[in-house]
Amino acid sequence: MAIQEGNQGGIRGTEHVHVGRDGWLFLTAGSNNVVGQFSRSRLMARRVRGWKRLVIARVRGCERLGSRYLHVIVPEKLTVYDHKLDGLAVKVRLSPALRLRRALFWHRRARRACLDLVGAFRAVRDARDLYYRTDSHWSFEGCETAYRLICDACGAAPKDLHNAPHEWLERAGDLGAKLIPPQSEPWPIRQVQRDAVRVHASPIVALRERTGRADTLHVGSHVIYRNESPGTDPRKVVLFGDSYAHFAPIMLTALIAETFAEVHFIWSSSLDWGYLERVRPDLVIGQVAERFMFQMPDDRFDLDAYAAERFGPELAEAEPARAPAKA
Repeated sequence: MAIQEGNQGGIRGTEHVHVGRDGWLFLTAGSNNVVGQFSRSRLMARRVRGWKRLVIARVRGCERLGSRYLHVIVPEKLTVYDHKLDGLAVKVRLSPALRLRRALFWHRRARRACLDLVGAFRAVRDARDLYYRTDSHWSFEGCETAYRLICDACGAAPKDLHNAPHEWLERAGDLGAKLIPPQSEPWPIRQVQRDAVRVHASPIVALRERTGRADTLHVGSHVIYRNESPGTDPRKVVLFGDSYAHFAPIMLTALIAETFAEVHFIWSSSLDWGYLERVRPDLVIGQVAERFMFQMPDDRFDLDAYAAERFGPELAEAEPARAPAKA
């Protein structure tokens, strides 16, 4: 691994992590070629065109189901906190999220479905830390900002969860852990789940939670929440998302579940149209991290088929351990 000297207190970064000002760390490389996405390359032009077609198709497909589609791109830290870079320059106007919104300019319904988190985040970036400084993920402040934009876009009343019970943990984020020496920071962990009840967890979620491996869950995870508390928005929501949404009681899925009567979370950047036809939600949310726009989703995704292929052997191996012993 190549090492680069940082300019902040002698901290040394890596070829994947840029050491910025005031303790801000940025993911710059890796399988999604993060910095390379801020370019006029032919590849990124094709990606933006592909995402444009995809969002338009999703909006139309959801309309045919009687649903509404919202497209939520979580901006890269580079897109929001470019003024905290130190010796690294990126052209924010070339960020994939902004280019997609410009590409949708003449498609009114699709453009309205694609929320402008970049503008909202940059407007308040100096008033609050929207991301953990040592991690690539957003903080509660960033997550809540997106949550309020989602509520505003679909006419829901957001819950005030700032007083949710929380604890402070000293943690080195996924970027800070890569440095020499590792860099940590205090993380306020808010338990926002209050009224919503999880009524379903897919077999792989149940297994890995039971065996203490919940942190290994990702694509293919599936949970359902119901919320019967007074004042809850009566609509049904299906949220396709990634680690920024997550189904832990501290992230976007929990915020959405505290607001709507029924929330289905599927960890996937691709939509499962068969699932949507069966569930018939009022609202479909497609959440994706901006850096993952480097790859195109495949909306022919079948959750059940994927889970059977990806997790079938693991579940089959675990099943004998759960079976009761014979007398």
